Amino acid sequence: MICLDYNATTPIAKEVAEAMLPFLNGNFGNPSSTHGMGLAAKEALGHSRAQVAALLHCKAQEVVFTSGGSESNNMVLKGVAHSYKNKGNHIITTRIEHPSILEPCSFLETLGYEVSYLPVDRFGMVDPSSIEEAIRDTTILVTVMHSNNEVGTLEPIGEIGRLCRAHGILFHTDASQSVGKVPVDVEALGVDFLTLAGHKLYAPKGIGALYIREGLHIEPLIHGAGHEGGRRAGTENILLGVGLGKACELALPLVQSGAPSELTTYFYSRLKALFGTAIELNGHPEQRLPNTLNISFLGHDGHRILAQLSHLAASTGSACHAGENSLSPVLRAMGVSEAAGRGAIRFSLGRPTTRDEVDTVLSWLQGVVVGN
Repeated sequence: MICLDYNATTPIAKEVAEAMLPFLNGNFGNPSSTHGMGLAAKEALGHSRAQVAALLHCKAQEVVFTSGGSESNNMVLKGVAHSYKNKGNHIITTRIEHPSILEPCSFLETLGYEVSYLPVDRFGMVDPSSIEEAIRDTTILVTVMHSNNEVGTLEPIGEIGRLCRAHGILFHTDASQSVGKVPVDVEALGVDFLTLAGHKLYAPKGIGALYIREGLHIEPLIHGAGHEGGRRAGTENILLGVGLGKACELALPLVQSGAPSELTTYFYSRLKALFGTAIELNGHPEQRLPNTLNISFLGHDGHRILAQLSHLAASTGSACHAGENSLSPVLRAMGVSEAAGRGAIRFSLGRPTTRDEVDTVLSWLQGVVVGN
């Protein structure tokens, strides 16, 4: 099996697993306890929080550990909605957000909140001017993903952050797909909240983090004892927290280099050489994640291509229901045609991906696509 679906999830890095072992095999203290075991656990969690903060360029006390990206996103939307309901009831987002943003927005609409779902251009990018035009006196939050998980387009978060601050409106970005792949600096971006998902950057599933700018207070999603500075109740998961911290430490030098993925560039150049005008790239050609290629094989069905490549793990641009394919909401929002969308496959490379694997996949695709 060759995996080119690392945007879906990543394996736990060897160094991450090794960092977690002491807390799996013996060190099981509760960080709220005041004895030696508890203090050792508290120290480990504090070190992990500092590792996450270093990657995001924020203060350690601004990092809240959560169970993952979905919880972090829900915490922001519902927390802001509750805490700022006296100011207004209007939220701005885009049509291409992850379901963990869109579904909470739909839920809040049932409670009387109003949500503006803004369009994107053919590259999957939102126009900051459309956000400014959508702002009302009752707007309490803008939430725009840092990068799109399906096509890899990087959104103009810094520009949006500046206009939100100029209008005095809270700004959140879901950076689950970006952290660990590209530099993410919360100050440079001008965000008040930022979501991170551990399993997207070689940490375990079930752990994530939420950056909350110092001085901001929102209603917790989970009530209980005063864990995480009173922002998220529940005994802290030391094992997974240590894993996330180590994963962030490993990612820091990689994103600081700023180097694009040569292997992704090679893969795309070979695809163009093999298939020419019979393929189209979905997403922005330059402002994109360095590991992601969403390719439409024109005149073909992505599901059928992958069905014939049982040893390849990749994703399609449509969902199959009762034998019929429906176009991805992201591709639909970008204006991709039904025909092109049906042929879309997302290839997302990871740190373990080798050139030999890419060459093998190219050979497989040539045999299936040209053969049909």
